[in-house]
Amino acid sequence: MRIVYLGSPEQAVFPLEQLLLNGHQIASVYTRPDKPAGRGRAILATPVKKAALSWNLPVVQVPTLKSPEAAEQLAAFKPEAMVVAAFGQLLPQAVLDIPRYGCLNIHPSLLPRYRGASPVISTILSGDEFAGVSVMRLDAGMDSGPVFSQAQIPVLDNDTAESLTSRLFHIGAQLLLEVLTQLPSGKAVSSPQDEKQVTFTTEIAREAGKIDWQQTAVEIGRMVRAYQPWPEAYTFWQGKQLAIQEALSLPAAQSLAPGQVTALEPNTAGAAFAIGTGHGRLGILKLQISGKKSMSSAEFLRGQHDFTGTILG
Repeated sequence: MRIVYLGSPEQAVFPLEQLLLNGHQIASVYTRPDKPAGRGRAILATPVKKAALSWNLPVVQVPTLKSPEAAEQLAAFKPEAMVVAAFGQLLPQAVLDIPRYGCLNIHPSLLPRYRGASPVISTILSGDEFAGVSVMRLDAGMDSGPVFSQAQIPVLDNDTAESLTSRLFHIGAQLLLEVLTQLPSGKAVSSPQDEKQVTFTTEIAREAGKIDWQQTAVEIGRMVRAYQPWPEAYTFWQGKQLAIQEALSLPAAQSLAPGQVTALEPNTAGAAFAIGTGHGRLGILKLQISGKKSMSSAEFLRGQHDFTGTILG
């Protein structure tokens, strides 16, 4: 099938490669424009752009597809279908109408639950036992189109948003291939979503990662995993930001104020210190202070002798 592919981040690379390896013709790849990143503000291409160029595929980078000119440019590729994977834009009806077999989207949730921009983060924050992925046909709404296929997997205790998203897109790619195989013969059947079961997610702001130590250790532990790699769960010590990158919930074995740091006995599941919360303690495995590299909690504690006993805010 002749396909225009739309995606940007790392997790969108695998479905693109699977389409190519399974004989589909990629007429063009659409991805977000290059942007500066890091301390040096070097201009970086998206992972999907890098992958597309390695396959010698045409790449188009436009800030929006809402203009008539953008729709005309896309139509000139004459796609039979379009595939969207973490593209980050709502497609206008003029674009949705272009391909004969419509626009298919890999959405990492069990729709209609968790429509919107942050389904995997919401899955982890909610403490869900299972996560899911859906292959759906896009319409003009927010993830509101009919669903062709779904699959679910257990959420692992150490799953971050990054690791869980990667696993879901690997499964979603296989579901997508099955749907594409069935579309020309009419065997691909989609079902409308139950609007009574809809829940929505939103864009995650940088400020969402600020830890409230009045929350429970379980809730903060979910934050640490859900906000990895961005925006990260963070707190402050002596005016510097501390990003908590790996942690685990521990029972409240002693009286600690929320945000209070205490050293732990050696070999406490790999955590050198814990922080008091509204209920329980958060054992810290890995963290990063502003301007320094990531390090284990033991390494951090060796270099910060006045850290134990302080209150983080």
